[in-house]
Amino acid sequence: MLNADQGTLAANDRRLDGKKLTIGIVQARFNADITGALAAACQAELLKLGVAARNITLVQVPGALEIPVALQAMAEHLKFNALIALGCIIRGETYHFELVANESGAGVSRVALDYQVPIANAILTTEDMAQAMARQTDKGRDAARVAVEMANLLEEIE
Repeated sequence: MLNADQGTLAANDRRLDGKKLTIGIVQARFNADITGALAAACQAELLKLGVAARNITLVQVPGALEIPVALQAMAEHLKFNALIALGCIIRGETYHFELVANESGAGVSRVALDYQVPIANAILTTEDMAQAMARQTDKGRDAARVAVEMANLLEEIE
């Protein structure tokens, strides 16, 4: 399997300095073993990037379809420099997978654009539990890094 070149930043790159940031995380409880691992990896990486524990807010929602409304509520408070969406959707035998994946993704994007707040979307969409387990830690860390980098970028642009 080929790995995509993500143009990874060095750990000491100033774009990954989270010391002045406040981050909100919305975690779906559906597939809790996976989303719990995503959240743990994400929070650990945020701390590693300098985000103070007191500046990380984690809320939980039932599933991926509920993530956008919680993100929207957090965005309306205007106290978060970036938000993170954590969820796990595993393909089943019905069209429900596509519906949940498409609608949750569209909702996350809409909130980001409507409120001009960066949202790292780490809602996994996988074929099976094995794929989800293989991605849970890396994607949790990636989400933290994306949130911090994008928060710093938007601060720089303003």
